[in-house]
Amino acid sequence: MAPRIMLLSCCRAMPKNDGAKKPVPEKAPDQRWKLQVCYLCFYGFMTQIRPGESFITPYLLGTDKNFTKAEVTNAITPVLSYSYMAVLVPIFLLTDYLRYKPVLVLQSLSHISIWLLLVLGTSVLAMQLMEFFYGITMAARIAYSSYIFSLVAPSRYQRMASYSRSAVLLGVFTSSVLGQLCVTLGGVRFLTLNYVSLGFVSFGLILTLFLERPRRSLFFNRPGGAGDAAVPTELDRMAGGDGGRGTRGWRDMVLCRMLQELGALARQPQLRLWSLWWVFNSAGYYLMLYYAHILWNEISPPTDNRRVYNGGVDAASTLLGAVASFAAGYVKIRWKLWSELVIGVVTAFQAGLLLLMNSTTNIWLCYAAYILFRGSHQFLVPIAIFQIATSLSKELCALVFGVNTFFATVLKTIITIIVADKRGLGLSVHPQFYVYFGYFTLLAVVYLLAAIRVGVQHSHRRQPVELALAKEPCQLPVEIPAQEKSPEAGTVRA
Repeated sequence: MAPRIMLLSCCRAMPKNDGAKKPVPEKAPDQRWKLQVCYLCFYGFMTQIRPGESFITPYLLGTDKNFTKAEVTNAITPVLSYSYMAVLVPIFLLTDYLRYKPVLVLQSLSHISIWLLLVLGTSVLAMQLMEFFYGITMAARIAYSSYIFSLVAPSRYQRMASYSRSAVLLGVFTSSVLGQLCVTLGGVRFLTLNYVSLGFVSFGLILTLFLERPRRSLFFNRPGGAGDAAVPTELDRMAGGDGGRGTRGWRDMVLCRMLQELGALARQPQLRLWSLWWVFNSAGYYLMLYYAHILWNEISPPTDNRRVYNGGVDAASTLLGAVASFAAGYVKIRWKLWSELVIGVVTAFQAGLLLLMNSTTNIWLCYAAYILFRGSHQFLVPIAIFQIATSLSKELCALVFGVNTFFATVLKTIITIIVADKRGLGLSVHPQFYVYFGYFTLLAVVYLLAAIRVGVQHSHRRQPVELALAKEPCQLPVEIPAQEKSPEAGTVRA
């Protein structure tokens, strides 16, 4: 069913004003924020322990529920995309306005509703309602990923965000392994596994109640007192004042002004390229994830639950995604020159994997292609985040990713209506994957053509410079007078 991958929020902090007075550091508050971060990471880990999640599709198609493949493919699963699009913007705004914790409580209540419906529901309508709550939990992930920014100073954002994301990935991995061990070695029924998941998500609700509600947030609850010693941020400057003045003004018009600034930022080639990648590739990526488990059931209909390896595959893909994300941080190339080529090659590779998944009759080849597909996408995610966020304030960064995610969700919903929904073409899973293969192939062609265009432009820019250097007579270097020398002398621009 739906993947549990959270959106990263790694943004460059605004430079500090040396003239601003800072409160005297005290040991108690320092230890307090450390405890809060540790508890948040523990919370993030525990709320991912849902061992039945990897087996929802075989549970719905098996003897426990007896839904048909057409019902699951064309009537139940599409509701997830519709729900996610409907609640994404309201939850994005409410998360900041209500200061995170109420939305996290809503997420926990939605998780409980999901598993109650899975255990007790017997109709297609009940399962559609389950998918609706699933969409709420997906949209509410922004509350967890941004909560960390209310706990720590800007200088610690990147490290703390990596800790919180690592806790979630570890939780997903542990949950998938636990579910697989219960099914394969313990012979646990899918229904029993769902009861276990219900217990874990109920415990997650208890943990949520002990989270402290922050006093500030990114947009709607800026620090206003001198005790905060906050440097004026992007929002404060747009409002024409500092953090303690103009509260009503920036609430009324700062988002509109930030959206106008995004229009100007869209002219930056790298930001535009990676934002487009985020929109188009993420839409196809999540569509593949939504329907991959149905494809597995089509390729290898389970006759024995012990031979259903969904949990192990999800665990392996999560682990490879984490390794790929880590390795991406060590790739050092000229991204302005090579971005289109890297994206094009990875997208073409993903198109090939989709074709392999859809055409093979070997379930293990399908599993391997799925793992590699997810790993290749996760490889590009941190690169995209860095390329988008490196020149933005954290407020604009959050807004850019919010806008990108919204457009990706709209595109995903449009494709779902046309391809999967019974009111559209209502295609079965194999024809759907041919559509996704064509979609990624088209994207790869566009990216590679853009890479060729960039390469030609780069070579044309180099030729005049090389010709000019070749025509210049060889001259001895002229010594620069001592008073004209500067720290920049002798440096070479790339």
